[in-house]
Amino acid sequence: MNDTAKIAVAPHRGHPLSGTTMTGSQMIVQVIADEGLTAIFGYSGGAILPTYDAVFLYNAERARQGLAQLPLIVPANEQGAGFMAAGYSRSTGQVGVALVTSGPGATNMVTPVRDCMADSVPLVVICGQVPRSAIGSDAFQEAPVAAIMGSVAKHVFLVTDPTKIEATIRTAFELARSGRPGPVVVDVPKDVQNWTGQFQGQGTLQLGIYRQRMQALADNRLADDQAQLFFDALKQARKPLVYAGGGVIHAGASTQLREFLETFGLPAVTTLMGIGAVNTYDPLALHMLGMHGTAYANYAVDDCDMLIAIGARFDDRVAGNPGKFAPNARFIAHIDIDPAEINKVKTVQWSHVGELPDALRALTAWGRRHHIKPDYSQWHAEVAQLKHTYAMNYDRNSELVQPYYVLEEINRITAGEAIISTGVGQHQMWAAQYCDFREPRQWLTSGSMGTMGFGLPAAIGAQVAHPDRLVIDVDGDASIRMNLGELETVTTYNLPVKVMVLNNIGDGMVRQWQKLFFDGRMASSDKSLHKKDFIKAAQADGFEYAVRLERNADVPRVVAEFLAFPGPAFLEVMIDPDAGVYPMVGPGQGYDGMITGPCIPARKAAAIEKPGASEMF
Repeated sequence: MNDTAKIAVAPHRGHPLSGTTMTGSQMIVQVIADEGLTAIFGYSGGAILPTYDAVFLYNAERARQGLAQLPLIVPANEQGAGFMAAGYSRSTGQVGVALVTSGPGATNMVTPVRDCMADSVPLVVICGQVPRSAIGSDAFQEAPVAAIMGSVAKHVFLVTDPTKIEATIRTAFELARSGRPGPVVVDVPKDVQNWTGQFQGQGTLQLGIYRQRMQALADNRLADDQAQLFFDALKQARKPLVYAGGGVIHAGASTQLREFLETFGLPAVTTLMGIGAVNTYDPLALHMLGMHGTAYANYAVDDCDMLIAIGARFDDRVAGNPGKFAPNARFIAHIDIDPAEINKVKTVQWSHVGELPDALRALTAWGRRHHIKPDYSQWHAEVAQLKHTYAMNYDRNSELVQPYYVLEEINRITAGEAIISTGVGQHQMWAAQYCDFREPRQWLTSGSMGTMGFGLPAAIGAQVAHPDRLVIDVDGDASIRMNLGELETVTTYNLPVKVMVLNNIGDGMVRQWQKLFFDGRMASSDKSLHKKDFIKAAQADGFEYAVRLERNADVPRVVAEFLAFPGPAFLEVMIDPDAGVYPMVGPGQGYDGMITGPCIPARKAAAIEKPGASEMF
């Protein structure tokens, strides 16, 4: 709540509209525009209508002046708006904005808000609310947004003092992007939107303790004695390995990480959310580790004697059994922006809490000043051998279309340059395993929440942000169903998004678990009796290119046509329904128990053990 907060006025910067009389809604829109956004996403409704009207008026005035407008992209459902804003944010690093109405409009945003919180994605959600006089009366389309969102968002504001609306919106952006990023929700009663006052063009709410914490993080530079302890350990190591997470990308630290790796010759693995932090074409890049990581990445983690975790949190998809994770690492170092992550899962011998770019620059500079040039040639040779011996592979002689083959073909054509979003399930893991990424923010996926239906709207948000880039949604037949209505959004705005559905006629990941751990009982995961014709659905929504691919011989030609089509394109690939995601580390298992499947070698045969009663999916 912010009705008791004071406003901290920043030094005057001469905003051209300072002193102009505006409604609360116009102030909301002006602050959003001042943040430099190129689009917002949302669905209208009674309680947010004043702000929608303000967007219309803002764009009309910009058009009159011959200036760029602020497009408002309208989805089929508010959840779609949230994931579009998240896709915009994940692909740009900017704060995404979703604008929705009260009641069901706000509650439909709960999943995207939690998804962004779980993956540390900066988002500002502005919800309409019933007038202040009606709050608590069970008015039409009223919902207790502050209570609902308070448990899933980084922060929630309910604006009860209209004089603070401008400062509140500006503060929401600050909170969303600073420190560990996350979603901030602003609940704005309709009468506050209609209030009229003077636009200040400056000022934020006073957040004394929070800003002190942020300043302390910024000031907490890596000291020389810390750097010396780190390099003392590194000089003793023979098999050091960097474990990079999504925090590297959120911090904009990929350049500093790559310089650090190159300077000291360190191989690296990345988490699902860290994909792109390291150029996957680099010889020392070992790709993704974890439950469905590459076998060579996981074996490298088992073999390393020093592990350097950067912007990663040892989550259960990576360290399902913390006691067995990196068992030979005598020294673990951890750098993160969030002190809560240090020693939370795995005890470390060295840590630093602060901003990643500064910390990595400081380490690199210290090592150069002291001429640290370790010789890891033997370890490099071992890494190369791991990548060769335990390479990703599949049945290349199968008569059925294999999803891996399709993704390899996409990867061959795009050469690591495409922006790829995914839904959640087997297709998500296959894309992570078989696609390359040269830069950060090319890989958009729902990691911690694992939200099905994420892929299509996230791709839309990314395409809006990058109109000239190739954006591909790699989706599954079950996942895309959850936000299938957004196909129409693609064609409504004539976005050249490429939507590919790998159709195995069911919930593939669930079926894989049912086969392995539930004696093959396909409880509610088989969709063979469902009647969805995805091609007709895409055509009905205006896709001129809508093709079904069913034969191996057609894969190269059809994939090339699909990617080259100049507008929206839809491709359904009927894949082998028994294709599995391998490698796989069962819940609670160490990497030494990794199941590599029928086509990837393993160091030892893995026994398939049923998860215990408390083991996670």
